[in-house]
Amino acid sequence: MTTLAPVQRLRLLRELERKVLWLSSWTIHHANHIRPNRDGLKVGGHQASCASLATVMTALYFSVLKPEDRVAVKPHASPVFHAIQYLFGHQTREKLERFRGLGGAQSYPSRTKDVDDVDFSTGSVGLGVAMTLFSSIVQDYVRLKQLAPADRPTGRMVALVGDAELDEGNIFEALLEGWKHDVRNLWWVIDYNRQSLDGVVNDRLFGRIGEMFELVGWRVVTLKYGKLLETVFAQPDGEHLRQWIDDCPNSLYSALVFKGGAGWREALTRDLNQYPGIRRILEQHDDASLHRLMTNLAGNDMQAVLDAFEDVADDTPTCFIAYTIKGQGLPFAGHKDNHSGLMTVDQMAGFKQGMAIADGQEWDRFAGLSVPPAELEAFLKEAPFNAEGRRRTEAPAVAIPAALPKPNDRDSSTQTGFGKILNSIAAEDSELSRRIVTTSPDVSVSTNLGAWINRRGLFGHTEAEDVFRELKVVSAQLWRKTPRGQHIELGIAENNLFIQLAALGLSHELFGTRLLPIGTLYDPFIARGLDALNYACYQDARFMIVATPSGVTLAPEGGAHQSIHTPLIGIGQPGLLSYEPAYVDELAVLMRFGLEHMQEPKGSSIYLRLSTRSLVQPERTLSAQQQADIVDGGYWYAAPEDGADIAIVCMGAVTPEAIAAHESVVKDFAGAGLLVLTSPDRLHADWLAAQRNRGRTAGSVDRSAAPVERLLAPLSRDARLVTLLDGHPLALSWLGGVRGQRVVPLGIESFGQSGDIPDLYRAYKLDAAAIIDAVARSI
Repeated sequence: MTTLAPVQRLRLLRELERKVLWLSSWTIHHANHIRPNRDGLKVGGHQASCASLATVMTALYFSVLKPEDRVAVKPHASPVFHAIQYLFGHQTREKLERFRGLGGAQSYPSRTKDVDDVDFSTGSVGLGVAMTLFSSIVQDYVRLKQLAPADRPTGRMVALVGDAELDEGNIFEALLEGWKHDVRNLWWVIDYNRQSLDGVVNDRLFGRIGEMFELVGWRVVTLKYGKLLETVFAQPDGEHLRQWIDDCPNSLYSALVFKGGAGWREALTRDLNQYPGIRRILEQHDDASLHRLMTNLAGNDMQAVLDAFEDVADDTPTCFIAYTIKGQGLPFAGHKDNHSGLMTVDQMAGFKQGMAIADGQEWDRFAGLSVPPAELEAFLKEAPFNAEGRRRTEAPAVAIPAALPKPNDRDSSTQTGFGKILNSIAAEDSELSRRIVTTSPDVSVSTNLGAWINRRGLFGHTEAEDVFRELKVVSAQLWRKTPRGQHIELGIAENNLFIQLAALGLSHELFGTRLLPIGTLYDPFIARGLDALNYACYQDARFMIVATPSGVTLAPEGGAHQSIHTPLIGIGQPGLLSYEPAYVDELAVLMRFGLEHMQEPKGSSIYLRLSTRSLVQPERTLSAQQQADIVDGGYWYAAPEDGADIAIVCMGAVTPEAIAAHESVVKDFAGAGLLVLTSPDRLHADWLAAQRNRGRTAGSVDRSAAPVERLLAPLSRDARLVTLLDGHPLALSWLGGVRGQRVVPLGIESFGQSGDIPDLYRAYKLDAAAIIDAVARSI
């Protein structure tokens, strides 16, 4: 690799900075003003937000970053990212021309929908930022266990953060968790342009940002003034100019940026004319150069940015506060309405002329630059970040045994069964046991992870003995923390749980190491972390969620801890396959399937909704067909006679009530069936897929019946289905649409309350008497 002189490198980076600014602005302009707009809706884009980060991103991608580094790009800087990838040769002109259009470059960087080298999807503000922190923990996890490829260097996890993102609470939840886990190799670069969606950021924000980061052990590096301003500050009376800018309110500074040189001159003459040195500075600058001086903030000054980044060489987590100007270099720079503003056609024409872009050269990679293309090509080719091309790694799948160990307890809950299955795996010295990593938001013991943790230990950078054990205090839990531990204990923050699972579930593509993450939490609190769960699934992270306890079956805990609509979340969430087994043998089948499904190219994450209710376990040995039916979503516990008019359909912990009701119903309705579902989610998805297939004309299309169609086929067309679950009845009500059969749905529609199971089941119409009554009403 050729080592360039610093002056030459700076020259090339400044030229590429101009090109990045042009391409990002033109991409947005093309989408809004040139590409046909068939529906009349504003396409949008964020030209001003792109401009404020053009310098920082140019410096990072073309000079500072290395192949092992991973970056979460500020969502609104997506066009800058795509422009950089275009210059690297990883993005196409066609995709840029279709920005925010079907099949084009995405509005916000997406791992699954963009063709270029996206490390972390961003979009829901704050989540991509936190993702870098939890990915750093994962990187240390695989490094300390020597699971990563031996030749892989430790990378920096970098987040480019909009200052308004600091309003997001999940960022501060993550910061505290990072402090607890001694997070390292983490850079957060705050684009402090002091403007947000609806206006100008509060002046008092900066005074607290640095303090918050220093409080949790971060280094804070402030990039405030560029080289031009620093030079002027060193001149006579220059300190008064520095103080004036320091004291200038954000709103006034932004307004003066928009007004330009004449506005600066008027304000400085009014406030600082008594200082001879200031008068001399004003005399030495015409309006254009004065504007350039007064807007020379460090975050938009290439040399200042390079100096700051290259001065950090250790693994201490570092927050760079980069002062920038929103819309820097664009005609609406500084205007408080520029967040979603777009350059007009006339403004773009002037901008294009200033960039020396000729008509027809808008997409040319090096048009308008003063450096020969060959020189720029060579520089891009040797950029450290691009040295290995695309950087997404791969890892082989972990083999899953043909069957997982199943407890033989006569009475058990699915939650208890989960803990025992995992404990049996923990007792083995196998590839499976080594690759499982668990995590939980302070509910590890109450979700039955205790035995696993006792065997496999808590994860931490350094050894930390269990104080209770050292002092010989009797405790069932052995909370020893070591780098060998395989459980990451989190605080009570479900957003952190799902982002940690997302990072663990992408380890094979981020760090070349396959992990099998399992996270546990209380089922009702999925809603607390739903945005982060959706974020994790959107980038195709793979993990298993074990949510327990669920429903009003958690009787004494009361309505605050009883879940209602979580089965609907399981059905509606893309990238997540949900199951609710009734019995432990079903759970063992589903856990085995889930651990394998998580690793398949077209697989997904898995959600297991479990219960604390202890049930008498059926005495049976599941056949291969029965296991397949459980995975497919359901099976006949009591098969109906052909043409039967009644079927009870149940799911999960209320299955004993359904069995009891069925035993009574068959006395009056001979041949009535009892159908036990394990996954309405799987059944519904496969049913829709089968319908779509039948609508196609290709000869090779699979036109076979969906599993739910085969399950309901023995019933008459006029059969009545009484559906039952400890959750919202809508989760099973769709079954009536499969063959046009009438559904009488039972479930939970209101907040629960404290009580014992018999009382609550009677109150909420989940008991056998309610099922029998529903059958009678269906006639």
